[in-house]
Amino acid sequence: MKPRRRARATWRRFAAEDMWSSRRIVGETVAALATAAVAGVGASGSGMAGVVLGATSAAGLCVLRRALPASALVAACGLAGVWGGFWLLMPLVGWSAGGRVPAARRVIAAFVVAYALHAAPAVEPWRGTPDPQTLLLLTVGFATTTVLPGLVSRYRAQRRTLLVALHEHNEQLLREREMIAAHWRLRERQRIAEDMHDSLGHRLALITVQTGALEVDSGLSGDQRDRVRMLREAAAEAMRELREAVGVLHEDGVGVPAQSSGPAARGSAGIGALVADARQAGAAVELHRTGETRALEPAADHTAYRIVQEALTNALKHAPGAAVTVELRYEPDALVAEVADGGPPAPVPVGGCAAVSGGQGLTGLRERARLVGGLLHAGPTEGGGFRVAGILPYGSAPHHVTPEGEAGDGGGRALQGAAGPPRVPDGGAEAEHGWPAAGTGTGPVDWHAPQRRQRELATAMGRSWRGVALGCGTAAVCAGVLLGFGVWALREWDSSLVSPSDYAAIEVGADEAAVRDGLPDGSLLVTDVAGAEPPRPAGTECLVRASTEQPDDADLVALYRFCFADGVLVAKDAYTTEW
Repeated sequence: MKPRRRARATWRRFAAEDMWSSRRIVGETVAALATAAVAGVGASGSGMAGVVLGATSAAGLCVLRRALPASALVAACGLAGVWGGFWLLMPLVGWSAGGRVPAARRVIAAFVVAYALHAAPAVEPWRGTPDPQTLLLLTVGFATTTVLPGLVSRYRAQRRTLLVALHEHNEQLLREREMIAAHWRLRERQRIAEDMHDSLGHRLALITVQTGALEVDSGLSGDQRDRVRMLREAAAEAMRELREAVGVLHEDGVGVPAQSSGPAARGSAGIGALVADARQAGAAVELHRTGETRALEPAADHTAYRIVQEALTNALKHAPGAAVTVELRYEPDALVAEVADGGPPAPVPVGGCAAVSGGQGLTGLRERARLVGGLLHAGPTEGGGFRVAGILPYGSAPHHVTPEGEAGDGGGRALQGAAGPPRVPDGGAEAEHGWPAAGTGTGPVDWHAPQRRQRELATAMGRSWRGVALGCGTAAVCAGVLLGFGVWALREWDSSLVSPSDYAAIEVGADEAAVRDGLPDGSLLVTDVAGAEPPRPAGTECLVRASTEQPDDADLVALYRFCFADGVLVAKDAYTTEW
């Protein structure tokens, strides 16, 4: 049962969706064809059956190395020791095993077994002590073609795992920070709601009770009783709006204006009632509507109502007696709600007091307009009056950049220019990438913001020179070692060869010491030749050197043999044999 489960697990790894993207399919196809072609050519000496078997084995191992990296490494290196055509597959299986085998012990064991199987056919340890020269060449070749790609791949895989862990840890920290910030925002909203309910609610309740008692006073005239009734209704409406505001503060909002739970008249449809109430209070207010009436989003509709309400309040408070014009223009893409008064404010009566203003009315209106994708303009007119105009799109969308900070309304009459263009708040790229400014709600979180909030992730992603220097330094050292070995091997080979002219100059009967001094020293790269050689003279000691003129057949080698006896050269032979 266990082998069956292992086979199913292997098949799931092999057939995983992320394993075979279109780009990877193309790459694996090219690699499989290349390794199959090289292996087939290397096995051509074994006939057509050997070519087919070698090509099929190489292509299969090339494909299976992603699902079974350790097994593919051992099999490919073992076959490469028997058939030299598998040499192209060794870097590929080494790369896959180094990066895909998670346990260090398993990957070390896989490389050791692969090396043993690769070297066994050449060194033949069962026949005795292996030849050091052959063992050296095999070790260097295996380390270069298999171990080095495996080390590079393992470093790459470990670095990628570290980056994924850092990224997940960073996302968790950001989520926790947002949760903590949302918790403290909710607590602050609840505290503000409690303060508003305890202070303003009590005052408004007193006003409502007192005006209700005054309304039934028999000493008031009919006109006075109507004005007291309007005052009581206004106080009651203010109390209702206060309850709605307290309810919104108790909710866990994210900075976008909540839809009103009150009547629908608190949208643009209720602006006519606002104008009528202002007229009953004695103000000269005119309402003009132009364009085809269109519906707005609930938040934008409520914002239009608030703009007109605040502008009318400021006009009645700071310019009593001045003519006020309210205009609603339905443009093709937005509603323009404009309130303008036509003259300077009236002087404060003797014994009276100046109008009280918190200085936050226009600032709040700008924030409301910004949150629904619109903007607000407030400023003086040429005739000495004051104008407030809001532009609200029909299809509103919340924005998460804060506009330029501007002063409050300065008592409702301070000089106000048009709202400036949106800018990024202090923190630079944070707000530009969607990070919320303090006190404006959470907004979307960008997990890839490159500055400040993800500095540790940016460092781990390769922007630190230490990681680059380590990788490049390791590659440079390995390349230098390989290059040095190649230069040494080339010089060692060239210094051990004998040219045909030097061979012809050496005569039989020459002194042995003089001949040996004239011949080059033997090379570690030239091993004993296993092929047949001419019979050696009896009682002689022979010295073999390779010729500088080698045959085109790579399986043959041209050699010169010098045989000595009693201190003189007794025979010399030039012959060609197999390695």
